[in-house]
Amino acid sequence: MELEYTVIRSAKRRKLTITVERDCSVVVHAPVGISEEKIQKIVESKRQWIYEKTGHPQKYRGLPHPPGKELVSGESALYLGRQYRIEVVKKGLAEVRFTQRFLIPAVQEGKRRDALKEWYIDKAKEKIIPRVKLHARELGVDVAGVRIVDNRYRWGSCTLKDNVNFNWRLIKAPMFVIDYVIIHELAHLIEANHTPRFWNIVRTQSPTMDKARAWLKEHGGLLEQEI
Repeated sequence: MELEYTVIRSAKRRKLTITVERDCSVVVHAPVGISEEKIQKIVESKRQWIYEKTGHPQKYRGLPHPPGKELVSGESALYLGRQYRIEVVKKGLAEVRFTQRFLIPAVQEGKRRDALKEWYIDKAKEKIIPRVKLHARELGVDVAGVRIVDNRYRWGSCTLKDNVNFNWRLIKAPMFVIDYVIIHELAHLIEANHTPRFWNIVRTQSPTMDKARAWLKEHGGLLEQEI
């Protein structure tokens, strides 16, 4: 059976790395000068590892993403690892407010979702970006920029220009999970691959790493819902 994969080449990259995304797609990051034949040979040598990764329970191939909750009074929405009651307010409210419950304006149903999503994104910027700067200082790494992005299958990523990106949906997870994902991506600025050294860096900075990975394994599909 032929393995399907996408090759992304970069002049700055010196080593070839293989990544299995959360949607089970295989991406090969390669230096510009490496031949297609060499890439194929390396991918074939990693066939068993790739199959194990694509079969991992944290991967969601073909998952029919549920439409999410109906945004009506009495339902609940996830924030920082806890479910909070939704209350639809018919008058006097122009935007989503949070007071240990979600107060949502009684506008048209589709617009309620957009309003809550924008609230999540704003909260992600407010809470995640300062944590990135804090952990970057503690790790001694320089981050060029931090962005909150809309990417269903990746919690975080880093670029060759030392920028880091984080999925807005992370704001639904507990803070110890958010911290783990941040530290994971920042550690890639020190060690590009998932080597023993990489995991030692992450574990030292994130003592609850195993607990966070277990949480994501159990609840990752829930986070990926639009709302």
